[in-house]
Parts: sequence; C-alpha cells; structure tokens
Amino acid sequence: MFGLDFEPFLLSFKLAGMTTLILFLIALPISWWLSQTRCKCKPFVEAIVSLPIVLPPSVIGFYILYSLSYNSAIGAFFDEFFGVKLVFNFTGLVIASCFYSFPFMVQPLQAGFEGINKNMLEASYIAGKSKLKTLIHIALPNIRPSLLTAVVVTFAHTVGEFGVVLMVGGSIPGETKVASVAIYEYVEILDYEMAHIYSGLMIAMSFSVLLGVYTFNRHHRLGTA
Repeated sequence: MFGLDFEPFLLSFKLAGMTTLILFLIALPISWWLSQTRCKCKPFVEAIVSLPIVLPPSVIGFYILYSLSYNSAIGAFFDEFFGVKLVFNFTGLVIASCFYSFPFMVQPLQAGFEGINKNMLEASYIAGKSKLKTLIHIALPNIRPSLLTAVVVTFAHTVGEFGVVLMVGGSIPGETKVASVAIYEYVEILDYEMAHIYSGLMIAMSFSVLLGVYTFNRHHRLGTA
C-alpha cells in the first residue's frame, strides 16, 4: 500500500512493548512507595521521577548517550564482558526509552494508589496481610483505570519518541529506525507524501489509544457511581 514499509512501525511497537513491560515492573514498587510514604525525601524523589517531562529530549538523549558509550564505565563494562554495545542498537533504544517514559508509568499508578480508600488498606493489614499481598490483592484490583492509563499512555508515548531515540540509536534500518525517525527522514528528503502517510497513521493510532482509555475510564466511573 503506497509502497509503505511497515518495519519502522513494527520496530516502534516492539520497542514500546518491551519498554512498557520493563517500566511496569520497575515503577510499580516505586509508585506504591511514593503513595504510602511520609518520608521528607518524597518531593525530591518525585522531582527526579518527573524530570523527563520537563527536560528537552536532547538533554536526556545526550546524557544517556554519554553514559552508555564505550568511553563510559557502563558502556565499556558491557562491551568487554558481555560483548554488548549499548548505543546505536535496539538495546540502547530500550534503555533510553525506559528513562524517557518513566514518569508516564509512575504518575498514573501513584495517583491511583493515593485515591484508594485508606480503610481498605488498614483492614488488609489488620487481617494479617503483608504489604506485598495488600498491593497485589487489594490495591491493584482497585486502580484498574489508573493501571490502564499508565500502561497505554506509556506505550503510546514510547511509540511517539523521536529526539531521544534518534540521539541514542540513530537510524539503522531494522535495528533503530522507528516510525518517528522514518517520518523525519522523509521530511528531510522532501518526500511529503510518505511523511503525510506515516504521520496520519501515527495520529490515528494515538487518537484511538486515547479514546479507548477515556472511554474505559468513563464507563468505569459510571459503573461505580
């Protein structure tokens, strides 16, 4: 169809899927802790978590690129001991995406946990359930809209990344050339027809994802009203 190469889209979805799964496992305990703690360092941690929202992608991309390059201790370690290069390949894209999309997973989960009736949590603790069991069996089932929002928005945000993935991964077909990078390259060579097609598909996908989230959340609110 229109000579469209779907490989960048498939690569974008693969990157977004892996990033979303990794971030869910990392963000779940962090967001739970942030929602329950009274520690004075909480604002400091929240500020660090939220940094990717306000920092320019070029700043984040530069420091990730610098940290993962062979000249860095981390990059040299992985290259020498595991034979894995962390820049200009898919592995580097996953690491960069995890940093860039981190707040989009943490914040909805934290908001959901903070909105739970505290009496339910206290009742669980009084019944002898541990914090882990309370999180899994009480907290998570009661934040389904927030959970869906966190997962879907993180996935969609990762699919739409550009600056960070371009700096860390470049544009290697089949390896790091995701959909957003493909659009940029089409604009560079003045192929506006293909740029329109790619961009239109991205807009349609993003709108569909957000519409699904808002529709689900609306039905959930009406169902619990």
